[in-house]
Amino acid sequence: MRTLAFISAALLAATAMPALAQVSDEKVKIGILNDQSGVYADFGGKWSFEAAKMAAEDYGGKVLNAPIEIVTADHQNKPDIASNIARQWYDTEQVDSIMELTTSSVALAVQGISKEKKKIDIVTGAATTELTGAQCSPYGFHWAYDTHALAVGTGGALVEQGGDTWFFLTADYAFGYSLEEQTSNFVKSKGGQVLGSVRHPLASTDYSSFLLQAQSSGAKVIGLANAGLDTSNAIKQAAEFGIVAGGQRLAALLFTLSEVHGLGLEAAQGLTLTEGYYWDRDDTSRQFAQRFMERTGRMPNMIHAGTYSAVTQYLKAIEAAGTDETEAVAAKLHEMPVDDVFAQGGKVGANGRLIKDMYLLEVKAPSESKQAWDYFNVLATIPGDQAYMKPAESGCPLASQ
Repeated sequence: MRTLAFISAALLAATAMPALAQVSDEKVKIGILNDQSGVYADFGGKWSFEAAKMAAEDYGGKVLNAPIEIVTADHQNKPDIASNIARQWYDTEQVDSIMELTTSSVALAVQGISKEKKKIDIVTGAATTELTGAQCSPYGFHWAYDTHALAVGTGGALVEQGGDTWFFLTADYAFGYSLEEQTSNFVKSKGGQVLGSVRHPLASTDYSSFLLQAQSSGAKVIGLANAGLDTSNAIKQAAEFGIVAGGQRLAALLFTLSEVHGLGLEAAQGLTLTEGYYWDRDDTSRQFAQRFMERTGRMPNMIHAGTYSAVTQYLKAIEAAGTDETEAVAAKLHEMPVDDVFAQGGKVGANGRLIKDMYLLEVKAPSESKQAWDYFNVLATIPGDQAYMKPAESGCPLASQ
């Protein structure tokens, strides 16, 4: 009997070993690297970390019999700090993939390192189309949104409503330049004009000189090509100058549920914006959001829901590949459809861009809001193939192979 028991145990161990042997370091370790103390702390921050942990837990805590570990760090919006963390994670801490990566300059730097190290990165927090354009990577994926989708959504809606002259207030780094360029191109393609632009430092506190230039331009629309607290503070100071009261419109080109919550409906009402997820859009989004609320005390925006989706899809790809080896997992990420709480019927292009529907939203007036976090009217659904550039037109060498 003991001999039979020993043989049975040995057979069970042999059966379990191949699956575990296909996972490096006998675990799957994912790093969430983002801004947790600066202007984008609510935009992604620790809430993205919670979304990633939630995804791992919902997956059962294991993939291919190996435990899933989620770690996080604050890159402080500095590419050099982010690069040092990424190298340490990859070289000495057995991190298999880095995700979120708010701030485009950071995301581009870490994607470069990931390409060098042959590691997968999935960006949900940064916006520049360069990630899936000229600086694309066979191991790099861009998940939640990008500057082209924001330009098509918010820019397109305002031009159609008569906002045919624009002036841009732009964050002075890669994300701001990309958002201004993409929106400018879209405005011009619709027959509009760009009258000028001014750039401000990241995390500026005084926008008065920039707003006065925008006001004096006479543009019908002032495009805020920034994000997080930069956008919120610019909107607050614009009210002090009477910009909207004087007949000009503010276009918050990257504004999410989190920033509306921080600003309040009184100040944010009437703003048009574009997101890839809204918690109150349907039963599926509401169910996910309620679980996230119970965990964090807040409703998720597209960065949080996108991070949940990215982690989930990465784990699915590992399972489908039967290994966490980078080439095999990257191939599955390109091949597999994305169908979850964030993306229904999504697909990944040859350039690594997740192509999914986006939503044009309008911030409700306080009198319209029926409950906490009831902030948006959904004006339109923008099909993914309209929101995003075709991979072959993105400038990514991989998309023309």
